[in-house]
Amino acid sequence: MRAMEVVNAFGHRNVKATHRTTFEITKEKELSVRGDCIVAVSADKGFQDLRPEFKELLRRDGAKLKVQIEVNGITETASAFGSSKLILAHPTDLVVRKSDHICSRTLAIRADKAACDLSRELVARLQNPAQKVRIILMVEV
Repeated sequence: MRAMEVVNAFGHRNVKATHRTTFEITKEKELSVRGDCIVAVSADKGFQDLRPEFKELLRRDGAKLKVQIEVNGITETASAFGSSKLILAHPTDLVVRKSDHICSRTLAIRADKAACDLSRELVARLQNPAQKVRIILMVEV
């Protein structure tokens, strides 16, 4: 069984993508220089916008999530896992973590990439506020 969601967002001049354990997509429009895990802003979806069947699959232990970030011809993919403990309730933030930490912002855990692992070419494009970003979330059980 599998389900897919597409999230459309934008880059921001303050994207640093230097965080060592997470990366985040947010519905917030602004990004301070301290937000070193955020890779895209102004997302058109948060947890409340994701289809129930997608969230149901993601909440299964052993569920696998692929996060594909597409920016103007460059694509980067991260793999992570769902969990029956996921809350999936934060109003604006979707966070992918290398750790097992779960809070209302957590989309997935045990990821193979954090913000700092993304290619610097991709990050350079994410620093353009006019840059459209397409994030494909594919969960499979």
